[in-house]
Amino acid sequence: MRSMRPTLLLACFVLAPTSAFADQANSPPLTTAPAEFRTLPREYRLDGIIEAVNRSTVSAQTQGQIQDILYDVDDFVEKGALLARIKDTEHRARVSQAAADLKAASARLRQTQDEHDRVADLYRQKNVSESAMDKARADLDSAKAELEAATARLQAAQEQLAHTEVRAPYSGIVIQRHVERGEIVSPGTPIMSGISLDALRVAVDVPQSVIPAVRGDTDASRRAWVYLPDGTRVESGRLTIFPFADHGSNTFKVRVELPPSAGASDRALFPGMYVKTSFVVGEKSELTVPKSAVVQRSEVTGIYVVGEGDHIHFRQIRLGRALDDAYVVLAGLSEGESVALDPIAAGAQLKAQTPVRHVKGEDQRHD
Repeated sequence: MRSMRPTLLLACFVLAPTSAFADQANSPPLTTAPAEFRTLPREYRLDGIIEAVNRSTVSAQTQGQIQDILYDVDDFVEKGALLARIKDTEHRARVSQAAADLKAASARLRQTQDEHDRVADLYRQKNVSESAMDKARADLDSAKAELEAATARLQAAQEQLAHTEVRAPYSGIVIQRHVERGEIVSPGTPIMSGISLDALRVAVDVPQSVIPAVRGDTDASRRAWVYLPDGTRVESGRLTIFPFADHGSNTFKVRVELPPSAGASDRALFPGMYVKTSFVVGEKSELTVPKSAVVQRSEVTGIYVVGEGDHIHFRQIRLGRALDDAYVVLAGLSEGESVALDPIAAGAQLKAQTPVRHVKGEDQRHD
């Protein structure tokens, strides 16, 4: 038995590598892609502040006592919703008085019209003087004017009554309440302030040395990206560049308009937040690899490189910015090298191609 043990150990040493390489030969071929240079926009990143396009204060348009306040700070309000109600007893009385005046004016106009028609018939028969006919015409014109004035007074009273209900001009969030229940307000008194999250923009202070590139010669060059808190970015081609620089900082204010989906979908953006904003200031060539090829191993970022003879090895790389479908590689990779697009399959084949040597009952691997 002692003479057979060295023979068995030698057999294990010879057969183990052969079996490992056999598993590698039977593995399906890996899908690879070359690391390649792309011509990408050159970005200049700055901090920006989210602003609400629609920000306003709703004020009272009539006089009276605040009867109800229906919303408070941080409440979401739909467009046209009732914000506050002003006591309307006096305004309803004015509407009733104006309606009565209109009714009286209408009755007087009918009476005056009948008198005018009677005098006109007599005038055609030459039974009344011309002065009587003139007086009938003047009375009719006066009655018509009085009816128009009564109609205008009724419309004004109804409008003042409608102003006792303060409504939201657009959908948004209340940011400040200026009055309390029971206060007396007059036209122009602030009632409530609010902002809309449906229309947002980013305000950025851009150094004067960068402004010529931001302005660009064409609309295609006037682009910017806003990086949202969740890591995604939103492209905007609507830039408003102020035509003057700040005297203290020598920077130009630039407004970047955001699409409605940027803030309205999940309420991720709010006015006052800081966001990273990058402007396109040119082009440059950068080395890129597909996103699917990059893998994280503990604290190491790397890829599986497939060399000659389908030899696989793991290599650490340093990444730059993320694109829609790729990463920019700053170090660790050269142009034209093939990388595996399936890191899991590449890792399995890397283990399979590593020969195994059994020594004294312990497994040891070497490249």
